[in-house]
Amino acid sequence: MELVHNGKLAQQLLEEAINSRASDVHVEPLGREVRVRMRIDGLLQELCRLPWSSYTTLVSQLKVLSGMDIAEKRLPQDGRWQLNVAERVIDLRLSTLPTITGEKVVVRILDQEQGVRRLEDLGMSSANLRRYRQMYGAANGLLLLTGPTGSGKTTSLYATLQELKQEGLNLVTVEDPVEYKLEGINQVAVNRKSGLDFATGLRALVRQDPDIIMVGEIRDRETAAMAVQAALTGHLVLSTLHTNSAVGAVARLLDMGVEPYLLAAALRGVLAQRLVRRVCAHCAASYAPSPQELRFLAPAAPALLRRGEGCEHCRGTGFCGRLAVQELLPVDEYMGDLISAGAGKAALLSHGASLGWRSLYADAVDKVLAGQTTVSELWRVGITGDAVAQEVKNVH
Repeated sequence: MELVHNGKLAQQLLEEAINSRASDVHVEPLGREVRVRMRIDGLLQELCRLPWSSYTTLVSQLKVLSGMDIAEKRLPQDGRWQLNVAERVIDLRLSTLPTITGEKVVVRILDQEQGVRRLEDLGMSSANLRRYRQMYGAANGLLLLTGPTGSGKTTSLYATLQELKQEGLNLVTVEDPVEYKLEGINQVAVNRKSGLDFATGLRALVRQDPDIIMVGEIRDRETAAMAVQAALTGHLVLSTLHTNSAVGAVARLLDMGVEPYLLAAALRGVLAQRLVRRVCAHCAASYAPSPQELRFLAPAAPALLRRGEGCEHCRGTGFCGRLAVQELLPVDEYMGDLISAGAGKAALLSHGASLGWRSLYADAVDKVLAGQTTVSELWRVGITGDAVAQEVKNVH
């Protein structure tokens, strides 16, 4: 990109990143030059390289915009501000980190107009969407979303809250941080410096006569116990866990010290997901799958698959946008009995399959065959095969 060094270098870089659909901008001091990268659809792409003489100016501009202490270079700092771009108000969050070559800066871009998505737009299959709506349609209980960092759990939670929002209900959240402001929903931001963590926030908001509670993440035993207790006392509780699969959420909560009979009574279902990049609609083309791809997709043996060839719309990557690959594990009364009895993963999934559960791998293959993503994308996010389904078969 062509830059004009006229005192607005920071704004130029940010506007270019926003117009490119970036979620983050990284300013990295390399010693002799400055590398600026932006994260698009989950992967970093280089935006430009700047001469070292621009580094101090750029960092200072960003610090001033975010209200940081310009003179402080030895300690990490956090700041935030808003930027108007094309008649849109963009929330920006700045984080600095001292490194041996200088301060590394990351700017998180939060577009309020683009942030809250509909469930239909997230890539959920029609069968999973129908079952998921049945789960959060319950008057009370615990509904969990799981997956690694960056798998879109918060986006799915926000989309769920948008559907749950009604005039006659009190919806309250406790989040770290509050990424998007949701109209009509009471949102609480975690502030550990003042002693407000997830457990403290949850303890306070249950006294606020809530109907629906969203806890950004269950990280410890106290928060887990309180979330389960709230679900058992008439509230619908939504939250997230860092586990690799839906069934892994059960073991994780038990490891945290939740009693099996309490978890069995509270849990309504678990949605696990990963984010994969969408094939660019502007440059998608058919190709013959490789032997490795055919082995991965077996028993399906498609003659052709689709991938993007790279164009200006996707910046030559062949991908534009992302969608979720998901597995949904419903919990009924018998599943609760299995949890209470300490049944293993294979037994839980065997019964889950009778309720409509399908593995992440099965959902991912469907999306490849539909031309929405590619096998290489599945490999990139760690989906390598359906070993879980084989475990279920071994139970029978």
